[in-house]
Amino acid sequence: MDTHHKAALVVGAHGIIGGHIVDRLTELGDWEVIGVSRRGGKPKGNLRHVSVDLLDPDACRSALGGLDQVTHIFYAAYQDRPSWTELVAPNLAMLVNVVEAVEPIAPGLRHVSLMQGYKVYGAHLGPFKTPARETDAPHMPPEFNADQQAFLEDRQRGKDWTWSAIRPSAVCGFALGSPMNLALVIAVYAAITKELGLPLRFPGNPGAYDALLEVTDANLLARATVWAATDERCVNQAFNINNGDQFRWSELWPKIADMFGLEVAPGLSMRLADVMADKEPVWQTMTTKYALEPRSYQEVSCWPFGDAVFSWDYDMIADGSKARRFGFYDYVDTETMFARVFAGLRERRIIP
Repeated sequence: MDTHHKAALVVGAHGIIGGHIVDRLTELGDWEVIGVSRRGGKPKGNLRHVSVDLLDPDACRSALGGLDQVTHIFYAAYQDRPSWTELVAPNLAMLVNVVEAVEPIAPGLRHVSLMQGYKVYGAHLGPFKTPARETDAPHMPPEFNADQQAFLEDRQRGKDWTWSAIRPSAVCGFALGSPMNLALVIAVYAAITKELGLPLRFPGNPGAYDALLEVTDANLLARATVWAATDERCVNQAFNINNGDQFRWSELWPKIADMFGLEVAPGLSMRLADVMADKEPVWQTMTTKYALEPRSYQEVSCWPFGDAVFSWDYDMIADGSKARRFGFYDYVDTETMFARVFAGLRERRIIP
């Protein structure tokens, strides 16, 4: 067996997380990269794509059953559902279908990386123990992240391959069409606010303006995910991954407004999913006026995720020191990250 050969199966390759993992692996140059998604894609260099419905076990066996060269699975797929209970079945099934299709036919499989989040700690349910640590006790189910990890732990017993679980905070990056991209929410909200000649108001719960938060840069997350999947110290471990600094919107929001040349007005609690629902004509006008990339309003708006983040009127922080103790030292300044992402969105002609 060639222990130097590395072939990555990136599941959820077009999402904000999976897309950045693909970019990281292709940049490294010594990986064969196979992106898995529903819509597929064109091959480029050491990257090729496979299109498959992950909820269909037969389709998974057919599409993935010939990938006997895979050494690492990076699982970052996600299916949204209306309730926490309804999230469990599809998200567990997709992971199971991938592993059951690949593991039996890939003798060189070395690692399965599972993308999770602070839901593991109950962060989505309300105030939770902070800073959250990887050793914290689980909370009352349903929780698909816990079920996915339990499946991997059980499946891995007695096997040569290992697993890791990566737990970021809200992720920020350049991806479009992702339901969970905080930077894009803010950028499009601010751009439309400016177009309408309005000041930038914080739209969340009043208490959220002063809560203590952290986020995770998508590039940092990709580097950490590949590190954990390839460092022997990290086998069968979970890691919180965040930028390494913390902030309050009350301090950062005026700086974000300044990045868009906007004044700040007092916050006004409003659901973006409601107040931005009728702004598609404004966006279409902006697309023509500023020669933006012809992206649909649906591709650039992820308002329900913004509403979720801006509703956190309690501290949303986790202890990231375990990753540092195990050897991952990367740090990203959050204010600088937002400025960089907004600049990148402008360069790509996604926002004016």
